[in-house]
Amino acid sequence: MAIYTHGHHESVLRSHTSRTIANSAEYLRAHLAADARLLDVGAGPGTITVEFAEHVAHVTATEIDENALSLSRELSVARGVSNIDFSIEDVHGLSFADDTFDIVHTHQVLQHVADPVQALREMRRVTRPGGVVAARDADYAGFIWFPVLPELDRWLDLYRAAARANGGEPDAGRRLLGWARAAGFTDVTATASTWCYATPEERAWWGGMWADRILQSALTRQLLASEMATRAELEQISEAWRRWADDGDGWYLVPHGEIIARA
Repeated sequence: MAIYTHGHHESVLRSHTSRTIANSAEYLRAHLAADARLLDVGAGPGTITVEFAEHVAHVTATEIDENALSLSRELSVARGVSNIDFSIEDVHGLSFADDTFDIVHTHQVLQHVADPVQALREMRRVTRPGGVVAARDADYAGFIWFPVLPELDRWLDLYRAAARANGGEPDAGRRLLGWARAAGFTDVTATASTWCYATPEERAWWGGMWADRILQSALTRQLLASEMATRAELEQISEAWRRWADDGDGWYLVPHGEIIARA
């Protein structure tokens, strides 16, 4: 298993809990049949997971340990959702029988695993013939922003280096099609979608989140412990995020690759 670069600090969850079908899984919506059984690999805080439960018959949510899984479990209780069960899983070797699910979904997960091709093989194995495996991942090398700030260039270099040191692939979005083909899928539809932050409210949220995250998250600890960066440098990056957020011309684009792979 690779190490999860982000961790679960409040500043990270501030971002992850904003995710919905509409902004993160719209490409899958047409496949959400009312009688479907869906496996959500890497459910995180569960905001997408509980929405899936409103559209399909049953959802199984997985995470790598109980601490991570408790986030989606707690949200399902708070929302009064009863058609979700929970399982601690390693995506490289899922515990489920062959042909168990109609849909297997994963969002922002393959960029963090040690062997994404093996992960997709396992997702294919547990999907019934004719079912679909759906994956969406960001592509950090494709991030674009304005105004150009050298501190944000440095932030991106540091993040990509840290993710790779942890065994992940931060530029996963562009690789999803190739990974799926290597995993044995022959019927794959590859698409793309973006997150864009340009209004004052969006900039305050995205920039403020990263201003905190670079100083307080698991990424912070890794960068300091490995001596990839100093505390002073991280504080400069944090301040640059706030300058970007305050700039009326500020604009930020996060590209994602997506695949619908039929088993």
